[in-house]
Amino acid sequence: MHRNSLMVQGTTSDAGKSTLVAALCRILKRRGVNVAPFKPQNMALNSAVTVDGGEIGRAQALQALACGLLPHTDFNPVLLKPTTDKKAQVIIHGQVATDLDAKAYHAYKPRAMGAVLESWGRLTAAYDCVLVEGAGSPAEINLRDRDIANMGFAEAVDCPVILVADIDRGGVFAHLVGTLELLSPSEQNRVLGFVINRFRGDIGLLESGLDWLEARTGKPVLAVLPYLHGLMLDAEDAIATAAIGDKKNTKLKVIAPAYPRTSNHNDLDPLRLHPEVDFRWVGPGEAPPAADLIVLPGSKAVRADLDWLRARGWEQAIRKHLRYGGKVIGLCGGYQMLGRMIHDPLGLEGQPGSTPGLGVLDVDTTLESEKQLRNVSGHLALPGRPAMTGYEIHLGVTQGEGLARVAVELSDGRRDGALSADDQVFATYCHGLFDHPQALTSLLAWAGLTESQQVDFAARREADLDRLADSVEAALDWSKLRAAWPGCPV
Repeated sequence: MHRNSLMVQGTTSDAGKSTLVAALCRILKRRGVNVAPFKPQNMALNSAVTVDGGEIGRAQALQALACGLLPHTDFNPVLLKPTTDKKAQVIIHGQVATDLDAKAYHAYKPRAMGAVLESWGRLTAAYDCVLVEGAGSPAEINLRDRDIANMGFAEAVDCPVILVADIDRGGVFAHLVGTLELLSPSEQNRVLGFVINRFRGDIGLLESGLDWLEARTGKPVLAVLPYLHGLMLDAEDAIATAAIGDKKNTKLKVIAPAYPRTSNHNDLDPLRLHPEVDFRWVGPGEAPPAADLIVLPGSKAVRADLDWLRARGWEQAIRKHLRYGGKVIGLCGGYQMLGRMIHDPLGLEGQPGSTPGLGVLDVDTTLESEKQLRNVSGHLALPGRPAMTGYEIHLGVTQGEGLARVAVELSDGRRDGALSADDQVFATYCHGLFDHPQALTSLLAWAGLTESQQVDFAARREADLDRLADSVEAALDWSKLRAAWPGCPV
């Protein structure tokens, strides 16, 4: 087997693959190992801009941070961004390659595998160890043909594998045994052992099950990882809804619609973290409640998500909110929705055509085929000109008289977004605005939360990466891991 690599595959989606790889990355980095993350194929609407001008899944950007590296397209060479339930934008080495439905993508996989192996070759030549994350489950029978995300990749490069399962879901032994049983003999042989994730309770009550699992499969249980409450790390795709920390003394109520194609929802994580902000996502079956601030997040299908908003009463709710003096922030696709019209003449996000916007800003947006991808910094056009950092990922070009008063002044001389004449609407293409402590404090003050506590989301993310790594390092049976993985670098 490829001695200097290890792949983490899961029995289900959200079993803990991303967090386990991030933890191992941080552990090895702290021990002086030159380590890098890798995910052959990712499907997610949460993405990050890379140092080489492309985009990758947000989870791989987090894993790069755990390694002390800047995000690079080689860490996630194939990224699928769904635009409908049956179609996705295909991004190869950070750039849009095509849009395909599931059947067409199946035929495209050999080409995608070529990109995967190119990145793999560069990473294994440059780093002492590469930690690989699978996608979903390797036991999806209908996806095994031409697989590039799980065992198909592991077999192609001869990479050892560990299986992780989430005990908090229930049925953990069935998940692990069933997954192993559905693999081919050669795939079963490359599974080194198991990790059980999110355990809470008395470990003594689990030990008889662990003994049975090892006897039944002949594979060691490498770790039982504890459930870590309040962990603040970027979610790979699913929207994280739980508040973080003590929310007993909130002073500002903030809501955001969870539309079907919400992208880069992690933009709003600092609001979940802030102790003085009562933030929540509003789902499809809920009426928009009263709030001080409404945030419209990004979208991968802006016109379709705008139709979704209208069908659920959000247009009227936003107009009423503004009449009563409330504030609105639009991020990327949310910014586009606030204008007069959204034009998609090329059908980049669905059928060609135009959709009326909410009409809050005097601007129009036209979607163009060339995606804008860049990391940015600058100042918000708010009192004190607070510093900001962020990134752009968008197709649209926005024009109109509403741009006369900009929202963000960028360091490269560009002026971004719009601030309404009545000072109630702040709209920008910049993602990640709330991550910067000064920008977060300033935007919350603009929305009505004066003299708030300063929250440093980036520092909290770093602290939680270390907390996660400490927990995994303590729980891993290193003697079992070294015995099963001869290439273990520590």
